[in-house]
Amino acid sequence: MLKISFYIAVLVFFLIIPMAVLSQDNTESFKKTYRKAEAGDAEAQCSLGLMYVRGYGSIPQDYKEAFKWFSKSAEQGHPIAKGSLGEMYLKGHGVPQDYKKAFKLFSISAEQGFSIAQRQLGWMYINGRGVPQDNKEALKWFSKAAEQGDAYSQGRLGMLYYWGDGVPQDYKKAFKLFSKAAEQGEEAGQFGLGWMYDSGDGVPQDYVQAYKWFNLLAARGNENAKKYRDTLSNKMSPAQIAEGQRLSREFWEKNSNNNQ
Repeated sequence: MLKISFYIAVLVFFLIIPMAVLSQDNTESFKKTYRKAEAGDAEAQCSLGLMYVRGYGSIPQDYKEAFKWFSKSAEQGHPIAKGSLGEMYLKGHGVPQDYKKAFKLFSISAEQGFSIAQRQLGWMYINGRGVPQDNKEALKWFSKAAEQGDAYSQGRLGMLYYWGDGVPQDYKKAFKLFSKAAEQGEEAGQFGLGWMYDSGDGVPQDYVQAYKWFNLLAARGNENAKKYRDTLSNKMSPAQIAEGQRLSREFWEKNSNNNQ
């Protein structure tokens, strides 16, 4: 689990840090990883795949090379490599899009505990991509990923409980899950909290808190959130709006990396 957590951190790093920020010194790190990968080290092969899939410092993005190294690592049973191959098949990055292959790879990786593969299985089941639509299975895999702190899964799981979609409606569970996701900057979680505070579903009605979450999403370009925020403003006093804006700004400054 420790190694899997490390690779999740690596994935998050690549998603958050602009490539221009990476020092040219990383070329040496790439060379060391490459040598280990050539020698057959599964972890180094997976790391090399991650470097190629996005680009690493002066190393350009190369899906063909990413696929090659993920495949070598996956052949040795590496769960992150299997999940990463699944992602390439899911999105058609460097290979023809193939939901069935993606599902097979995600399934193996998810059973080995990789939260991103678990999340993607949930997504495939809830959307019926490559498998029959099945909310029960989606719930199962989103739950496993959410337990490991995956924000996307927490937000989607919150939606299922909020609407009672495939599960008994449970506002308390929805609120708890939305809160965990929202604190990590996940959009469904923030939208869900906005809804709940606006309507008073499962929580005391609080327009200021609702404004905070809708305003955060609106600042990121979410048009639906902007409409909800503007409608909500008509029910609020100038002092309440100012407080909602202050809370939004405070959250943004504290969690700037999660709001990219």
